[in-house]
Amino acid sequence: MLPFEDSRRLTGANLFFASCGAVLDVVGEPLDDRTVAAWRVRVERAGLRLGWTHRLTAARRHRGGVMLAVTAPLDQLFLATDVNEWALCSALVERDPARARDLETALLAQAVETAANSTNPAAAQELAAIPPVIEESAALLRFERLARHEARPAQMALLDAASARGLPFALDEEQLTLGAGEGGISFALRALPADTQVPWSELRDIPTALVTGSNGKTTTVRLLAACARAAGWHAGFNCTDGVFLDDESLATGDYSGPAGARQVLRERRTQAAIIETARGGILRRGIAVSQAQVAVVTNVSSDHFGEYGIDDLAGLADVKLTVAAIVKPAGLLVLNADDALLRAGADGLQRRYGESPPIGWFSANTDHPALAQCAAGGAPTCGVRAGRLLLSYGGAEHDLGRITDMPLSLNGAATYNVANMSGAALAAAALGIAAATIAAVLGRFGAKPGDNPGRMMRFNRAGVTVLIDYAHNPDGLRGFLNVAQSLRSGRDGGGAGAGPRGRLGLLLGHAGNRKDEDIEALAQVAAEFRPDLLVIKENEAQLRGRAPGEIPRILRAALRRSGMPEAVLHDASGEVDAALYALAWARPGDVLALPLHALAARNTVVGMLENH
Repeated sequence: MLPFEDSRRLTGANLFFASCGAVLDVVGEPLDDRTVAAWRVRVERAGLRLGWTHRLTAARRHRGGVMLAVTAPLDQLFLATDVNEWALCSALVERDPARARDLETALLAQAVETAANSTNPAAAQELAAIPPVIEESAALLRFERLARHEARPAQMALLDAASARGLPFALDEEQLTLGAGEGGISFALRALPADTQVPWSELRDIPTALVTGSNGKTTTVRLLAACARAAGWHAGFNCTDGVFLDDESLATGDYSGPAGARQVLRERRTQAAIIETARGGILRRGIAVSQAQVAVVTNVSSDHFGEYGIDDLAGLADVKLTVAAIVKPAGLLVLNADDALLRAGADGLQRRYGESPPIGWFSANTDHPALAQCAAGGAPTCGVRAGRLLLSYGGAEHDLGRITDMPLSLNGAATYNVANMSGAALAAAALGIAAATIAAVLGRFGAKPGDNPGRMMRFNRAGVTVLIDYAHNPDGLRGFLNVAQSLRSGRDGGGAGAGPRGRLGLLLGHAGNRKDEDIEALAQVAAEFRPDLLVIKENEAQLRGRAPGEIPRILRAALRRSGMPEAVLHDASGEVDAALYALAWARPGDVLALPLHALAARNTVVGMLENH
């Protein structure tokens, strides 16, 4: 058995480098610094032997073990994973020669499996014909033969030609796309043209923005897409709900990863691309987009710890800031000035990637010290002063309007949406959208439930205020419940100090791919607001390796420890059943906070509310 948990190809900018490569994650095998250094030296020797001109390695320790990443040419990534695995095994044999036979046998089993799954018959035949070995000279000869079979000179020539012309590209196992959207063209990898056969004069880039962060990504994407449409472009965008061109749905489901980005960029009607870029896709494969005019990081909060070697907020911030690597030199990286982790991470971008794009900052408060300092230095900014959203860009200040007149703010109660609007406004300006157009969009976006489905949707059902949101982590849930509490106490239309108007009902569930402590943290936030009803729901579409009933049991135990009385708690077998129970319980004046995560469940509940 090989002593590692995960071996991945990184096909774009990633946690380690601005270029592609491969990473090997070792878990459960104690590796001291000497062994890691020996592993690293072997990877570098192999890269030198193979003629890889851009050779970098990076080791990153985490709670469970250590990762080693290596850069490699885009047409040599399968080989790069092979090299990385061999280098580790060779270093372990140097430390303990008695393991040589077992590790070589494990490498052979891995090679057989790789050959069986290969889509390249010639490479598969070569893998089967040359079994892996630990001994270095024989291993390097094998790598040279494999490199000849994996090489794609026609593909690499086209990528070099596109880069020389400043054109973006998108690549997967079947297609290569040069240019983007209405300025792009796609070719099957099995039938690539020669450089001279490509209509280069017809190809171009389109305005492109990436959006990442822990909370607020989809809202920011939709706001930017609305701004792009108002500016006269057909806006293609992807998010956790699917892939869209303007109001047309092109695909349904969670498309916040590389597949969604490629579909947007390959849609020939797309004139502006707004790409949601989730943490998982960055860590698994790197960023699918080769360049962008703008990138936004909304915030960093506790979520998904323990996956892909990310154990803490600082590591998560590093992941989110990967988007900086693909921003054009004349573009803009838009960051949240209220987030100390992003401020610290921004200072390290030059060291991390060798360069840093221009940075713009947004905040809920223009007087925030970090924002004020950046503005004094001439950096683009956006924030709130005296209840108005002010955009400073291109040497001029633009008043975008009163926050309370912007539907997304829910009369100023949804402070996290104020931050989303600030970041989106700054990013839209960097895309070249006029301030007056941005202000007009902010003045109407969110007035209709269809503007931002699944995010802070508000309904009135027989005197009951019903809120639907995606709130999926502690910070997101706290922001959602702060809004619910403000509506309950009458501060939205009822006047400050009007007092409680009714009870608070809440649904609570979680996806299975979280640690127990993350699930418990969500329950603790819920308990802080002392809801009068708390329906513990099974997120039946998001078990993700957990047994049915396991997540609700963890939530219930944590809620009881936090002092929630048994009489307030109710169990539901699914999201729709949970919503139905809460709606039947509610009476006029109550507020129901319904975090709904499965698209089908949300559509069912929204349909019931709209048809009521």
